[in-house]
Amino acid sequence: MPLRNIHISATGKLFFALMVATAVGALGVSISLSSKQEAAPTPGRGAKPPAVTWHEKTEVASGGGYKGPWRMNESEYDYVDDPTVAIDAKGFVGVAWADQSRKDIFFQIYGPDGKRRFKESVNVSRSPKIFSWLPRIVISGRDATEMYILWQEIVFSGGSHGGEIFFARSTDSGKTFRRPVNLSNSIAGDGKGRLNSRYWHNGSLDLAVGSQGNLYVAWTEYEGALWFRRSTDGGDSVSEPMVIAGGGGAKPARGPALAIGVEGAIYLAWTVGEDPAADIHFARSDDDGRSFGKPRIVFKSGGHSDAPKIAVSRDGTVHVVYGESPVGPFGQYHIRYTRSSDGGMTFEQPREISGPKTEFESRHFPALSVDDADNLYVLWERFPGRGIRPIGLGFVYSNDGGRTFASTSVVPGSADPELGFNGNQQGLLMRKLAVNGTGAIAVVNSTFKRGETSHVWLFRGQATGR
Repeated sequence: MPLRNIHISATGKLFFALMVATAVGALGVSISLSSKQEAAPTPGRGAKPPAVTWHEKTEVASGGGYKGPWRMNESEYDYVDDPTVAIDAKGFVGVAWADQSRKDIFFQIYGPDGKRRFKESVNVSRSPKIFSWLPRIVISGRDATEMYILWQEIVFSGGSHGGEIFFARSTDSGKTFRRPVNLSNSIAGDGKGRLNSRYWHNGSLDLAVGSQGNLYVAWTEYEGALWFRRSTDGGDSVSEPMVIAGGGGAKPARGPALAIGVEGAIYLAWTVGEDPAADIHFARSDDDGRSFGKPRIVFKSGGHSDAPKIAVSRDGTVHVVYGESPVGPFGQYHIRYTRSSDGGMTFEQPREISGPKTEFESRHFPALSVDDADNLYVLWERFPGRGIRPIGLGFVYSNDGGRTFASTSVVPGSADPELGFNGNQQGLLMRKLAVNGTGAIAVVNSTFKRGETSHVWLFRGQATGR
């Protein structure tokens, strides 16, 4: 049973939950982070955080609002979902998403003016008989015409669960994509991040590109292993798969996240399943992904730590965010942040950054980006209550490298009760946030109103006062 069944609205409670989410999301609080190496400043006495100006949201795609019973690739689905985003140095935004009615991944480019560049969105996966879900996209910093998309395709290869990891490359700014390549080729249910034998999220995968154009891919499988592959030629060839963690009786790895340091170090974070007190794990490669150091735990806590995201600022600081529940994997989560100034050898005491606890709201599945001024941007899903799908996206930023954070807010227009709840019904291990070096922000989200309509949205913003 996929984990999408955990966060389903109870009958008669959805409208109430939507209203609660909207009201609760209006709350904000000033958060200060302390550090082992340096004391946190008194709130309000640090440099004034940059303001964020948001533009009107843009509809990327729309579809129906029907989701029938699960019958593998014969399932009858009619909705759009699973958006992901990347942004280049000039402010061009690439968005990829899944159209469930067509079972394919689609792609569109938006200019700095917010206008779409292609009359028709580009079909990337081109496999209309097999569901393609939960993509990731990166744009090469060396050549912005080079774009890469990774996704999970629900291929049933003879194992207990379906799933393979596919990859496609564009060399013409996304106008066309080459034939997709299967990177996993296994029967182990690739792309699944298992919590326990009954519950998991799809989309347990990540993709990163280095300054020289090298590509790095990580994913987990239902059976538990965390895999890694690399390419030095834009995906024309890839290294042999390498197991980083999990497998062989170890706890199953889940939710991998990749980041590349300014000097080329590769950082990989993940959590584990089958553990109500799971911690965030971390490993580093200093030889371009040929090998990784021994995994270590970022911080041991009594709670359930999940869904990490990782970023590296220009000064080499490693930043990590994740969701944590004090009472196990199905409790009320909040977003925690930590950082390392020694390349991941040690991390500060984590601090909560997602605002005050409330009776109704859980915050989970964060996203993280950093700009060239070492400002941090964090996004997360907002759950009005237990057993209820998320509504809207929470947001916070820091202008001093994570030492302090501004008040939390809700991305404007993301928590509209008329649009239903957030999508990602096959799994919430997504990447919905991208920020370029100048502080241009791109956020994506999907919404689903059962029996009526579904949408993919793009929210564009700009950090000012940097």
